[in-house]
Amino acid sequence: MQRYLIESPHSGEECLRVLDWILAQGSQLLSKYEFSCSDTDHIGYVMIDALSKEDARRAVPPSIQSKARIVELQRFTPDDIRAFHVK
Repeated sequence: MQRYLIESPHSGEECLRVLDWILAQGSQLLSKYEFSCSDTDHIGYVMIDALSKEDARRAVPPSIQSKARIVELQRFTPDDIRAFHVK
């Protein structure tokens, strides 16, 4: 499994439909999401574990999947960073 950060931008008009879709998937998915809709931009943010980017995309409402940004995350150890200097 890999860890992914997903940004799901949507318009004000799409907002309630996006929230309804996420809620319909279950409270577990909803509890992982954070939103900036009440502040500046209509964007949902979620970090999930998935086998691939395509699997991670399933956490995004189908109507806005094409706008979603999915980024694979990784952690580095001190040894990893030292090895970067050698390369």
